[in-house]
Amino acid sequence: MAGEISFFELGVADYEQARTFYGGMFGWTFEAGATEGGGFLIRTPNVPGGVHGGDSGASPYVFFKVDDMKLALERVRELGGTVDDFDAGDDEESIARFGRFKLCHDDQGSPFGLHQPPGA
Repeated sequence: MAGEISFFELGVADYEQARTFYGGMFGWTFEAGATEGGGFLIRTPNVPGGVHGGDSGASPYVFFKVDDMKLALERVRELGGTVDDFDAGDDEESIARFGRFKLCHDDQGSPFGLHQPPGA
């Protein structure tokens, strides 16, 4: 179903330090991610996530599931929102493993993300 929370991403200064903190805090497990420069895929009991470094003080990114990224991006623009020029690792290997991601802003400037899971 489109619109459900599909993925979250934590931007931090040091992703290794974040693994220690969030692993200790919530018991999450981590595996190597596809983020250039390092990072981890986070395994939680319900919604998967990721963590990347070099993004000190960032707010968590929340991604909503879509079935068709192209149509979803068109709809964002039709409704007065914007789509960030953001490279989320759109190489074929990353898409096959994690799906497609885009960062957007609604018509009032509030940020959110879209995620088309692999195989959608």
